[in-house]
Amino acid sequence: MNPHLEKLHPYPFEKLRELFAGVTPHADYAPISLGIGEPKHPTPAFIEKALTHAIAGLSSYPSTVGSEPLRAAIAGWLERRYAIPALDPATMVLPVNGSREALFAIAHAAIDAGRPDALVLCPNPFYQIYEGAAYLAGATPYFVNSDPARNFACDYGSVPIDVWARVQLLYVCSPGNPTGAVLTLEDWRELFELSDRHGFVIAADECYSEIYSGSTPPLGALEAAHQLGRSAGNRPYQNLIVFSSLSKRSNVPGMRSGFVAGDPQVMKKFLLYRTYCGGAMSPPVQAASIAAWNDEAHVQDNRTLYKEKFKLITPMLREVLDVELPDAGFYLWADVRRTGLSDTEFARRLYAEYNVTVLPGSYLARDAHGTNPGRNRIRMALVAGVDEGLEAATRIVQFCQSLRAAS
Repeated sequence: MNPHLEKLHPYPFEKLRELFAGVTPHADYAPISLGIGEPKHPTPAFIEKALTHAIAGLSSYPSTVGSEPLRAAIAGWLERRYAIPALDPATMVLPVNGSREALFAIAHAAIDAGRPDALVLCPNPFYQIYEGAAYLAGATPYFVNSDPARNFACDYGSVPIDVWARVQLLYVCSPGNPTGAVLTLEDWRELFELSDRHGFVIAADECYSEIYSGSTPPLGALEAAHQLGRSAGNRPYQNLIVFSSLSKRSNVPGMRSGFVAGDPQVMKKFLLYRTYCGGAMSPPVQAASIAAWNDEAHVQDNRTLYKEKFKLITPMLREVLDVELPDAGFYLWADVRRTGLSDTEFARRLYAEYNVTVLPGSYLARDAHGTNPGRNRIRMALVAGVDEGLEAATRIVQFCQSLRAAS
């Protein structure tokens, strides 16, 4: 067996099950889960219709590159959303079965396994796929801690030059999971300069880009590159590829539909890799994806629902926890130290006493540079309906008030 498998950590939800082992939640409360970032808003009917109307497509093998109409729809959405020049759908866009498997696969395409000192730079806390991909590609993850003083952005200036020299792949998550932090144009300028100097690929995970509370959408990687003059020339978007998905944007997590787009030279190599191991997207899913990428009304409606929840729930929780609105995404990243409990104790007792599930922040991060930046925080996914979200918030407030009364 692959010896690198021994390096993998238990997935956060496996650790959560262990934490809750032997606990019987209070019988007076129906279960509410804020632990998993799985959208619960209804799937738009027109997407379901497009999927079922294309069911005859199951009779043929799909190609790895996807259909021309799907690649054109994705390219068109990117151009409209980020105000960037037209992308070549044939060389700069690749549909994938959800961003998760593509984020994992890019490490195997980008990492030179012959270099035992190869590093994959990851934010900390982070989406677990980054770490697992690094290990199984024969590299070592190097974590850059998020900094509350920087609105949870990573301080890339703290990374030593000798570390950058070993980096072959940089995972960036903006808006971030779980912090909601969005990289600025100056952040991107710094990363592009480092990539030019050291030659590493930047994999920008942008799955939460369409959920935000303000009036201005989050800055995207391709958008930043264009504004910094990197979208033209012989190699547009050099060493930059972005990953996105319909799961959060369109409430279709079970459809497993996303894309990778960017530097045509990196995309050519990635397509070669996926020709051997990448699952092609089924024709019905491609048809439904075209419909989804070509419509913005349902995305605006979805964003309005999230805005309403954040507007109602955040002030309630702010009374008992240290928590603020994120830049974007659908998570609240709350500091629980005011309660006198650790993040794991808070999650376990909240589940036992009020039947609400939240995820300990330390499960989403690693000890790095003398600290675990997720420790004493919890991640709450505001994915349920408004009423259920308000009920969960009410119970959390009651729980915190009971702790305060008992102290």
